[in-house]
Amino acid sequence: MSRKKYPRIEAEITGLAFGGRGIARLDGLAVFVQNTVPGDRGVIQITRRKKNFAEAYLVELTEPSPDRVEAPCRYSGVCGGCSWQFLRYEKQLEYKGRHVAESLEHIGGIKDVPVHPTVPSPAVFAYRNKMEFTCSDRRWLMPAELKDPSAEKGLAVGLHVPGTFHKVIDTQACLLQPGSGDRILSEIRDGIQSSGRPVYGLRSHAGFWRFVVLRSSTARGRWLVNLVTAFEDLAALRPLAERLCAAFPEIIGVVNHVTARKAAIAVGEFERPIAGETALRDRIGRFDFAISATSFFQTNTRSAERLYDIVADFAGLNGGETVLDMYSGTGTIPILLSDRCREVIGIEMVASAVADARTNCRINGIANCRFLLGDISDCLPGLEERPDVVVIDPPRVGMAKEVVQEVLRRAPERMVYVSCNPATLARDLGLLQASYQVLEIQPIDMFPHTFHVESVARLARRHARRP
Repeated sequence: MSRKKYPRIEAEITGLAFGGRGIARLDGLAVFVQNTVPGDRGVIQITRRKKNFAEAYLVELTEPSPDRVEAPCRYSGVCGGCSWQFLRYEKQLEYKGRHVAESLEHIGGIKDVPVHPTVPSPAVFAYRNKMEFTCSDRRWLMPAELKDPSAEKGLAVGLHVPGTFHKVIDTQACLLQPGSGDRILSEIRDGIQSSGRPVYGLRSHAGFWRFVVLRSSTARGRWLVNLVTAFEDLAALRPLAERLCAAFPEIIGVVNHVTARKAAIAVGEFERPIAGETALRDRIGRFDFAISATSFFQTNTRSAERLYDIVADFAGLNGGETVLDMYSGTGTIPILLSDRCREVIGIEMVASAVADARTNCRINGIANCRFLLGDISDCLPGLEERPDVVVIDPPRVGMAKEVVQEVLRRAPERMVYVSCNPATLARDLGLLQASYQVLEIQPIDMFPHTFHVESVARLARRHARRP
């Protein structure tokens, strides 16, 4: 329906939904308003209306919330990299904890569980050790440029407008990554422009340059560059790789991922080394980790150290336990728990992640971790050991129901559930609560200026009371 059919309305924002949008109430109807925070008053334009809710954007802010601050980023409110720069950081933490508690009650039916105050990130800017930038043959104009007929719509190397696949901002600077990242990205942009190879069209699916992925080591200040292209062309890649390594001694390697798939995923079907090394190293606690272009590694290294300290504390290990780590990835949790228990068994379905995990064990001289390659629903039934403690760190979708049932059949004494999605955390804990008591939950901010929140839940098995 055309926006012209909806009038502009004066409204007050009274709540904040999970997903980062403000909530206004109009005659009992919940209206989700982009780029607003509780306490804001302004004129809103409804863009979509359903039976139980409506969506809108802010036309004019007439009275700002006391929790609103000036966003330092020039792209704030337009870019999807982060959506809360204009919300005071202390309030970000408060709302994240509130979203976890509300999800537990409304989705999982779990009440009266302590949800501790959200642990803040040690750094609120320049905290990301991995950034993915999309290449597009047509950049999305900023609001101030829309009425300028002379504004050029040439290539973009940057981040998306929220909720879109084809609207890419030409990101000159991103405050979420270390400052060197902006300079490296600028050099890559210049190299792409002078390469003579076409930038990928997100609608036409024709072109060469697709993504730029920058990974950095927080502990060592080193960088790994992944140039994702639609096909192989070493003649185009080598000059850019040599240019980057000459301009930035901190770049230890440049690799090329190649993908012909139309899906907007910055991972290739295969990898080619172009210059230098194919992995960098970072450190959490006293352990080193090799990170390749596709390795999963928490994007906020300093917050990750706090996260894993909480996991170890909640596991309550005394040195003699067998620990099962489901969704073990590149072995971060098993390695960090290895000196506190007898053995850690990891299960992971991505072959490259298992290879990385085994490499990381060798790097750190760890012999009591072993990893099973395969789907959890296939590996768990054949596992001979009965673990004392199970650590669960699933993807955003959470656990499949059959996996939940298999975990219940294993009946470990304690469980630690790590989640990046309060909704699936609440759902899965609801499925476990007949057999396990949720003792406490600790939210942790891994992603400042976004609505995302990590949580760690501590569970203990319920034992039947003797008559």
